[in-house]
Amino acid sequence: MIDAPRCDRTTAWVALQGHYEAHGRDFDLREAFARDPGRFDTFAFEAPEIRADLSKNHIDLATLRLLLELARECRLPERRDAMLAGEPVNHTEGRAVLHTALRAPKGQGPYSEQVHGVLERMLAFAEQVRDTARSGIRHVVNIGIGGSDLGPQMAVPALDAFVHPGLQFHFVSNVDGHDIAPVLRRLKPQETLFIVASKTFTTQETMANAHVARQWFLQHGGTDLARHFVATTTNVQAAAEFGITTTFGFWDWVGGRYSMWSAIGLPIALAIGADHFRALLAGAHAMDRHFAEAPLERNLPVILGLLDVWYRNFHRYTSRSIAPYHQGLKRLPAYLQQLEMESNGKRVDLDGEPLPYGTAPVVWGEPGTNGQHAYFQMLHQGTDVIPVEFILVRHPTHGHADLHAKLLANGLAQAQALMLGKTTEQALGEKAPTASAMLDAAIIARHRTFPGNRPSTTLLLEQLTPRSLGALIALYEHRVFTSGALWRINSFDQWGVELGKALCNDLLPRLASKDTSGLDASTAGLLRWLTA
Repeated sequence: MIDAPRCDRTTAWVALQGHYEAHGRDFDLREAFARDPGRFDTFAFEAPEIRADLSKNHIDLATLRLLLELARECRLPERRDAMLAGEPVNHTEGRAVLHTALRAPKGQGPYSEQVHGVLERMLAFAEQVRDTARSGIRHVVNIGIGGSDLGPQMAVPALDAFVHPGLQFHFVSNVDGHDIAPVLRRLKPQETLFIVASKTFTTQETMANAHVARQWFLQHGGTDLARHFVATTTNVQAAAEFGITTTFGFWDWVGGRYSMWSAIGLPIALAIGADHFRALLAGAHAMDRHFAEAPLERNLPVILGLLDVWYRNFHRYTSRSIAPYHQGLKRLPAYLQQLEMESNGKRVDLDGEPLPYGTAPVVWGEPGTNGQHAYFQMLHQGTDVIPVEFILVRHPTHGHADLHAKLLANGLAQAQALMLGKTTEQALGEKAPTASAMLDAAIIARHRTFPGNRPSTTLLLEQLTPRSLGALIALYEHRVFTSGALWRINSFDQWGVELGKALCNDLLPRLASKDTSGLDASTAGLLRWLTA
């Protein structure tokens, strides 16, 4: 493990605190643009497939310089290189973290022979299923949860323009029967392929749903279970006992939330085909090389991770909203919730010492323009400042140019409105047709005042393709690593997921026995309600 200081124990951290008090706390974007007409060019960054406008953020060149000094003091480059080399940076589990190896070209990454062996076998299987005239498959149901669900569930609709027209995809994750029941109602056994996605083949929710699916298949006349069920797992024996003979494995150095590049990506490969899946991997690999090789000053995932530290620990912004202006990215906010909050939602450092500062922000959002009619009111006029991340796609994959122009205009306008705001004087000079005639104009004007100076980042893709989506997701992965490295936490374990699962195993039989002995008063009372 690289011996590196925690961020709050560095000289740069102290300098950043002084800089925040002198210049950061009262930073005004409108004044910054007025002083520097070239501000956009200064804070425009490029990485593979992505351009980023960071000019609407509460930073100046001095901020960026001090953040880069913080990164160097915390030995970010060395920690990055250790991860990419396969050192056991997940120290609490003694594991390497090598999702980047899953997208490295053959012969260019660790474990290349094993990685490409599974990849080639998986893609060959996908092509067989995609020949629907021979396979007879019309529906693919992915049964998984967490990282075994969120990646494919995000990527398949994102790449809708590339999806096989003869296949429909369904995703079942929740142990709530209301999730799987409506899916099964639409299916015929002979036309359906089920994918059971669980590294250990013991995940509670996944296996419960898998058994429901198998029971439904057999009860509705399904035959040749081994042809209609496959597994992405390392537990080949358990899959065989279930009745599955076709399995695709992966390794303990592949974390769940980083696993869409592995066999867990089988639904994506089935949807878009072998060539496009390789393009997805190639886009991610291009971002990996940028992260590994670009100077820190122009390294986009590094800069975004440093910005996250600046906002979380100095401005004390506790959340960030993701606003993708592309309907295909509707599941991206949910995907990023796990990626960031499960990775960096930690309260102790690498030595187990409690942290005196905040870590992961709450990540949330909806696609534009839907979000504008839901929560943007709070972004513009609420009491909390919430940085927003706009994702724009220059060229659509549909032919409705007028709609796309309106979409882009809305995205640009929202970022502009967050920055500029509206003064009370401006509001007084406007007519508000829906305003009550019974109220004084000055009161109405105060209700229609926008404080502005609210930060945002805009990421621009030329088109949403397998390659650009791969680059986008890898950008976020490396950004999360950057902030986690500075906070000196382990971004690759998730012990917080386990306590609730363990308690569930104790409570489940109590729902049948009604035994409340030894329980806290609240849980006991709720159990009595549920079993009355």
